[in-house]
Amino acid sequence: MTTTKTGGSTATSKSKGKKKKKRSVGKVILGLLILIILVALIIFWPKIQRITELYDDACKIASTSSLNDFNGSQTTIINDKDGNEIGSMRDTKDMYYVAYEDIPENLVNAFVVMEDRDYYKHQGVDYKAIIRAVIANQKANDIVQGASTITQQLARNIYLSQEVSWERKVEEIFLAQELEAKYSKEQILEFYLNNIYFGNGYYGVQAASLGYFQKTIDQLDLSEMAFIAAIPNNPTKYNPLTNYDNTVYRRNIILHELYEYSYISELDYLVAENEVVSLNAKSVAATNNSVVTYARHCATEALMDLYGFDFRSNFTSDEDYDGYCEDYEAFYTYCQQLLISGGYIINTSIDMSAQNALQESVDENLSWSSETGDSGVYSLQGAATSIDNETGLVVAIVGARSQDLVGLTLNRAYQSYRQPGSSIKPLICYLPYLQLGHTPDSIVVDEYIENGPANADGYYAGEMTLRDAVKLSKNTVAWKIFQEITPSGGISFLLNMGFHKIWMDKEYNAAALGGFTYGVSTVEMAAAYATIENDGYYRKATCINNITTVDNTLVWDHSQIASERIYETNACRMMTSMLETVVESGTGVGASCYNAVIAGKTGTTNSNKDAWFVGYSAYYTTSVWIGYDYPQTLSSVNTKAIFKQYMEYIHSGFEKKNFESYEEGATDFTTEASTSAQSESVDSNQGENTTNVDANENASTKAVDENGIEIDAGGNSDGDSNAGSGAAGSYNDNDSNVKLDDDGGGGANSDGDSDAVTN
Repeated sequence: MTTTKTGGSTATSKSKGKKKKKRSVGKVILGLLILIILVALIIFWPKIQRITELYDDACKIASTSSLNDFNGSQTTIINDKDGNEIGSMRDTKDMYYVAYEDIPENLVNAFVVMEDRDYYKHQGVDYKAIIRAVIANQKANDIVQGASTITQQLARNIYLSQEVSWERKVEEIFLAQELEAKYSKEQILEFYLNNIYFGNGYYGVQAASLGYFQKTIDQLDLSEMAFIAAIPNNPTKYNPLTNYDNTVYRRNIILHELYEYSYISELDYLVAENEVVSLNAKSVAATNNSVVTYARHCATEALMDLYGFDFRSNFTSDEDYDGYCEDYEAFYTYCQQLLISGGYIINTSIDMSAQNALQESVDENLSWSSETGDSGVYSLQGAATSIDNETGLVVAIVGARSQDLVGLTLNRAYQSYRQPGSSIKPLICYLPYLQLGHTPDSIVVDEYIENGPANADGYYAGEMTLRDAVKLSKNTVAWKIFQEITPSGGISFLLNMGFHKIWMDKEYNAAALGGFTYGVSTVEMAAAYATIENDGYYRKATCINNITTVDNTLVWDHSQIASERIYETNACRMMTSMLETVVESGTGVGASCYNAVIAGKTGTTNSNKDAWFVGYSAYYTTSVWIGYDYPQTLSSVNTKAIFKQYMEYIHSGFEKKNFESYEEGATDFTTEASTSAQSESVDSNQGENTTNVDANENASTKAVDENGIEIDAGGNSDGDSNAGSGAAGSYNDNDSNVKLDDDGGGGANSDGDSDAVTN
């Protein structure tokens, strides 16, 4: 019995021991869980607090929201430098707002089926769609599908920003749910369809219908409704005026989805899909002139700067560039919408006296040509930009010849990119060369280069000073200098000054003479030459002094733009001295002014298809371009006359001031420092005289919108409509003896047939 009791006692003891061990392990696990939760709370508590704050903010916004938030707007005023109104920006929503019951059912369905298929099922947020988007994006390793509902889009467009952050997304989710609780599904659709952007300055379905078809929405057929609905997904990519085929492609997708989800019959689908959409674009008011369109553009970019957009001009690949363009477009559209409806005061640096003088000079010196195209716009065109050297601000800008014509307009001063010819040489050849320790008196050799460029007159002078080579615009000298500093080294200076469309030309020798895939604008060239006069400090060109609210609260100020060192001081002063010689006794002699000391450079491309003069005094820098939108030979080159007439006017009353002298034999840059300043170096280009044509061959089909984003060529558009121009010209690798015009400017083409079409 004793043994049995002992055995039972032993078994009971073991059982209790196991229970104690289990309890101990359980306590440890529980303790660890509590510890993990506490650590997580400590780590994530700030975010939890922030989420709570975002929820409170969303509730406040929704509780104070009213119908006026969705159909009201304030006019933004644009003033000149003296405070006089020169233009305005007004939202079209208040003029064309339509009630839900007046919006055709098929138009509503077109948006629902493409933007938010489960719109009538969710309460502001579609969590199933979020999961689908996450899975799709992970599979594609890219953002290929979005999950924002119509209500979320409305919340973002009206109350929030386009900032890409978890905080904005969380607040958007909260706000969408609160709006759904406050307004009916029909009201939200009404708000949405009256506020989305359709490109070209049109906000809301009615404004878009009138703008593109000159019809009210009740007059649209099914195909036209789907066409309209195709645009807002990406107003640049699906811009009907510039990318018509893209818009039709998306229209067909929408029609298919309407049929697939039984909104329309098969017959309706097939008829609408085969219909050719005929645009009847509304003319733009004549007041959308060069000044107003440029001021709107600069003000939009000022707000982008305010909201932290990272402007770039250098890219590593086409994919990198495309990604940047998408980000730029989203920011640009959002900030432009803020300007149009926000009731701001935009105070510009535009001097209307100078503006009128520059416009008059362009008009008078091109008046000999009255030929017009099918649109009635003058075929021969001109553009010019003038900058105050003290402030770096644009005081006058001309984007076209004056015409008593209300129609689609293009501001060529900042929207068109054209081949600069020899006017680019000081920026990418001579200044970098001076920074290597050379001077205007350095000896260079003008000689024939096998498979290289020829001089305009076919004459080679042998040994000569750098000053004389610049004065006579010797192509062979510029070409050899460019090889020494390397194409990538020379181009890096332009990239550092924000040239938008030359990043793909970093390894091409043709750039030495102004041969680019796309080209440059007069705004870019004026800002770059102003950098020379400013002793090497670059300031991004703009015409905005400041932006304020109606109650005079400062929103953005020009002082927020920092200057950046590009060239060293003494190199700039040596360059100025040589460019003075160009005007005094070289190719630029026709640009000299009786009341101002001028330094400048001509630039004329092959067959006189683009003509430039860019020059400056101690007070102002002005760039002038003339040419045809669709490049053809110029019978007369008037750029120097335009420059001279304007500069003599604007210098009235000024002291005739000399430029600062350079120090003999002095340079602030060593060879090593100058080399490091050039962001890239391609050794393989050293001594290479043949021209790479691959990147230039496709220029004929390219164009860019007002935001710097590439589009298909296809016609001008209004100041708001993302119009642009492609490059004029490419180089021929098999015939690289580039012939120049009589002013010695760099030839844009060695094969006249390879010119690109510009828009």
